[in-house]
Amino acid sequence: MKVIFIRDLKGQGKKGEVKEVKDGYGNNFLIKNGYAVLASSGNMTKLKNEEARRGIEETLKVHDMEDIKKELEAKTFEFSAKTGKEGKMFGQISIKQIKEALNKEGFHIDKKQIHLDHPIQSLGTHFVEIELHKKVIAKMKVHVK
Repeated sequence: MKVIFIRDLKGQGKKGEVKEVKDGYGNNFLIKNGYAVLASSGNMTKLKNEEARRGIEETLKVHDMEDIKKELEAKTFEFSAKTGKEGKMFGQISIKQIKEALNKEGFHIDKKQIHLDHPIQSLGTHFVEIELHKKVIAKMKVHVK
């Protein structure tokens, strides 16, 4: 029996996947509990239409993220820090501070999207990677004075 998974089931299949399973397992567990539907011609057509729709949505989302990337890369974010006699910073610029600066500028970005190997601890210009999408990574310019 062929089934189309409509929900992820660990170790068995992911949403949208078509698999061959035993009749009893398919009817009594997968279909009964809402993990899969029978792979009929109508359901296969629905699956193809759903995949096409998701592809279009993905393309639109990547396009939107490219626009945000251009905006981010055009700006320079300024941070002020106290320094000692030799120009060494007291403290550091962290992911949290970068996120707050982005929010003030109208970019709603989660701190998990900001990739910073270590907090910024020196004056000057630094580049911070922001993963807007799996396919879109922006390099934000941070200037510490």
